[in-house]
Amino acid sequence: MISFYEASLADLSIHRIGNKAQDEFYVLSEQSLQIEDQLLKNLLLQYFLTPYAKVNEIYRFTHPNDDLNLNEVFHFATAIFENGESFHENSQQLAKYLYEISSHPKIKSGELYVAFFENVQIEGELHDAIGIFKSETKETYLKVYPEHAGFGMRYEEEAINISKLDKGCLIFKTEKEEGYKVAVIDQTNRSAEAVYWKDEFLKLKVRNDNYNQTNNVLGVYKSFVTDKLDENFEMTKADKIDLLNKSMKYFKEKESFDLEEFSNEVIANKEGIESFKNYKKSYEEEFDTTIADSFDISGAAVKKQARVFKSVLKLDKNFHIYIHGDKELIEKGYDEDKSMNYYKVFFKEEE
Repeated sequence: MISFYEASLADLSIHRIGNKAQDEFYVLSEQSLQIEDQLLKNLLLQYFLTPYAKVNEIYRFTHPNDDLNLNEVFHFATAIFENGESFHENSQQLAKYLYEISSHPKIKSGELYVAFFENVQIEGELHDAIGIFKSETKETYLKVYPEHAGFGMRYEEEAINISKLDKGCLIFKTEKEEGYKVAVIDQTNRSAEAVYWKDEFLKLKVRNDNYNQTNNVLGVYKSFVTDKLDENFEMTKADKIDLLNKSMKYFKEKESFDLEEFSNEVIANKEGIESFKNYKKSYEEEFDTTIADSFDISGAAVKKQARVFKSVLKLDKNFHIYIHGDKELIEKGYDEDKSMNYYKVFFKEEE
């Protein structure tokens, strides 16, 4: 979805953000960094952009008052897009704002990088993009080098591993009126206090497009089958796997999703259909999101969800049965003599 084969780093400013709650301060650079070394530029592109190659979910800026101009990061990003000469000044404003909301005592201090990229590809189109990144995790590195008749060694503490981007976001210069396209990464501090990056600093919401609609429906249906059905229906694990397989088959074969069609073809039970619709409604209310009753299916979302849809029936530690087809060819029973459950599997030939 995001690639950077044609991307270039046009500008970069670096500041340091302390933790306000710990009485640490911020340090602002006086000017942007001038980088002449092409190898260093390439390493920075790798550090900043490589993690986004696997990002599928796209966000938009938002604000509780529904006024995008009140979103500070949206405001400063827009100023940069509209006047490139204001880049460094607005990078300083971003640093000050991040410092102000870094009030939880567990938030780590670190360097803030604000970058301007040209020709970053998202969803098949090239756009300029603003990158905001924060490095919090430091490591120690050893370097071995030739010396005299052998080798010498030295170390560097508090260094940055360019293979580990802690926090970042890419803001693409497109769809401004809807809150831009924004990709985000947060690899550290996954506990409750860490919401400051995405929720407090950036104030993002998931873009409600076909990818997210597809992803959400499959996720909700999987939770419904695995966690909810047992409350109202007697279901074996084989029955559940069959329902999951049917749903994945539907999404792989259809071009668009229709709630009524899906319910009748996959669930095919009046009480089960009603239960699923109620479950979907409860999910929408709990997470303040809307899942449309019809939309075009995203193949990328189906491929992602297929990885977590289990079709394996695990029996103690002795057997695993992979169920891919007709559930009627497997029967469950109970052996009184052995006091054990069993499955009977029907097939025509071994392969």
